[in-house]
Amino acid sequence: MSAAELSFEASSGEPLEAADFAPEPILPEPVRQRVIAMAAAVLTSLPGDELPVPLRKVAKFAPNRRARLGGAQIATQLSGDPLFRQRISGKVLADTGELGAAVLGGVAPAAADPIEVAALAYLARPEGWRGLLDVAGQAVTAEAESSAVAEQIRDAQARSARAEHDRAVARVEADKLRDELARVREELGQVREEARSAAKGLREAQAALKRANELLAIEKGRAAKGHGDHEAELRRLRSRVADLEAAAGDARQAARDTRAVDDARLWLLLETIGQAAVGLRRELALDPAKVLPGDTVAAAYAETAGAPTAANRALDADDPARLAQLLALPKAHLVVDGYNVTKRGFAEMSLEQQRNRLITGLGGVAAQTGAEVTVVFDGADRVHGLPAPPRGVRVLFSRKGETADEVIRRLVRAEPAGRPVVVVSSDREVADGVRRHGAYPMNSESLVRRLTRS
Repeated sequence: MSAAELSFEASSGEPLEAADFAPEPILPEPVRQRVIAMAAAVLTSLPGDELPVPLRKVAKFAPNRRARLGGAQIATQLSGDPLFRQRISGKVLADTGELGAAVLGGVAPAAADPIEVAALAYLARPEGWRGLLDVAGQAVTAEAESSAVAEQIRDAQARSARAEHDRAVARVEADKLRDELARVREELGQVREEARSAAKGLREAQAALKRANELLAIEKGRAAKGHGDHEAELRRLRSRVADLEAAAGDARQAARDTRAVDDARLWLLLETIGQAAVGLRRELALDPAKVLPGDTVAAAYAETAGAPTAANRALDADDPARLAQLLALPKAHLVVDGYNVTKRGFAEMSLEQQRNRLITGLGGVAAQTGAEVTVVFDGADRVHGLPAPPRGVRVLFSRKGETADEVIRRLVRAEPAGRPVVVVSSDREVADGVRRHGAYPMNSESLVRRLTRS
């Protein structure tokens, strides 16, 4: 509710006639808010039966919400209920002490807040209270005008500062623009010079292009003539190629006919040799060999009981090219100098582990190549507890007073002339000895590389 709605009696507590009522003054907003705050602060100090019914609910509000939420009801009761206003003014004057007493006597202390004095005068209504309200209104108006003037001064100062800043920025920008203009003029001069140079270069390029076009026309004529000559030569060469292809076809046919005749002759010769071999075997009544030459040497080194036989399954392995080629020969016999190989490939192992590793690897070689394999170890006494060697592998130990080299040479000498025998040993004396008897010596490293790749 606005301040104009608040109507109070213009008396000091005595009843007034209807003719004595005067229009309510228009309270400045700060004075109105202070009146409502004072009334709300003392509202709960009144007994419940003295509170108007509309304000009984407002009195239950929290102190900080009472003036904000119940301000309209409080102002209405102050305006329409003089008795309620007198009760409220009594409580307020009692709380304000000396200031309330001074206002009630119609005096406004010089040091007092004019808004506080006006609010007390509005509630107590002493003689001359309207004058106090006018003085408070003028003070509030003057303060508002002073604040407005101060705000205007601050705005003017801020605008002046901004204007000064804008002028400084404008001066800086003007300097930049002048520098930029000078740079642009300098660049424009350079561009003009470059344009003149470019125009001169363009004229020279056009002249060169004209000369190039003339030379191109001449070269095109030469190229056309050369193309015609090339086409004629190409037709001649194609005709020649056709003739040569026909001659080559005839030569290939003649070669095929000759090859067919040669193949027929070769087949007839091989068939004749085969039939002759079959007839010779039938006439000599030769049975398949049951004892190999190496067995005759091995028999002298085998014990009466527990001699190792070829029984175990082979292991897969890769092999060096040279050794593979030799072992691929029909009925090849591989003779291995045992410790000569193991001490180059498995020296970090014990002798037993070296033997087992070599024998196992040779089992893979025998199974993979189908070759006969014999490994010879030095040893005056045969090693007991040696596991049975893999299938296709013969294991020999030299006798007392005899070396493995001598056993190897005996094995080589026992083989028939023409059978491929491969001896693996890095001993130069062994290699030279077996080579004289037609064997193929190989270094121990070739077999080690094959075995270590498995």
